[in-house]
Order: sequence, then C-alpha cells, then structure tokens
Amino acid sequence: MSTSRADDADLSGVADALDGAMYVVTAAAGGRRGGCLVEFASQCSIDPPLFVTWLSPANRTYGIARDADHLTVHVLGREQRALAAHFGERTGDRVDKFAGVAWRPGTDGCPVLTDVRVWFTGRIERILPGGDHIGFVLSPVECADGDGTEGRPLRRRQVRGLRAGHASDEGVRDD
Repeated sequence: MSTSRADDADLSGVADALDGAMYVVTAAAGGRRGGCLVEFASQCSIDPPLFVTWLSPANRTYGIARDADHLTVHVLGREQRALAAHFGERTGDRVDKFAGVAWRPGTDGCPVLTDVRVWFTGRIERILPGGDHIGFVLSPVECADGDGTEGRPLRRRQVRGLRAGHASDEGVRDD
C-alpha cells in the first residue's frame, strides 16, 4: 500500500479500485443530438430522487447538454463494450454516432438507445462547476429499469484501452 500527501495525490488508483459503472449519456437540443461515454455519475439524493452526471466541456455532447432541458442516462451492460467503444471512441464533430445504432426519440427528442434495458431521462435541475468536467443534476421523468434479467453493468476496467474521440480528453471519460 502506498500513501501520498493530499496535494500530491493522483486519484487514478482510487478510481481503479472503485471500478465504476459505464454509461452513455444522450442529449438533444436545437435540432442537434449527441451522446458520449461517461464514467462519472451517481445518485446524489434519495428524496427528492436526483442523479448527477459529469460531462467534459471538450466534447460536442456537453454543448448540446448545455442547451437541453433533459438528458438520458443509459446503464451499459457488461456485454455492451462495443456500444461503449462506439460512443467513446468517436466524436460527434465528425460522425453521426446514432447512425447504425438502434434508438428512438424520447422526452424532448432526447435519444433513447433501445438496446440498453436500464436507462432514465432526467430534467436538468442545475449545472455544477467541477474540475475538467461539469455536473448536470437530473430529476428523473421517465425510466426503464429492465425486466430483472439484466446482468452486471459494464465497468471501467472492461473499457480500459479505449481511446477518447476528442484528442484533448484522457482515457475513456467521454467523447
């Protein structure tokens, strides 16, 4: 076990130990749609139920999310690494990420990936400053919690090696 002072700490070892779930977050606004692979997300309140997801301002999805009223958060299953790569390794600045992917328009046109069984759409309640990612606090308005046969979620360690679509993004955070 190694330790370091807080001002010198690199949280990558802690993040590896947490091995967070992977999500695809989608948005629609002004005739545009976007989606990106996200690791930073969590329920942040029980009553009222709230969830926060963190997006990088370096990517196109963030710009769309800033103009949107709702975001859809899709919980990827362990078998959906290819879908994670599709949304994590491409940038919406150059390709239509929704071409060749099964989806339908949901609340406010927000794309719902129909091959993902657990997802929710949330109204953006507030936007929080962060470090290199910005938090979107969501209040659920529509959800699909699967049929009880879902496997485990796709985890951070299972997408290791993906290259982010934007050169300015590190690792697999989002596109």
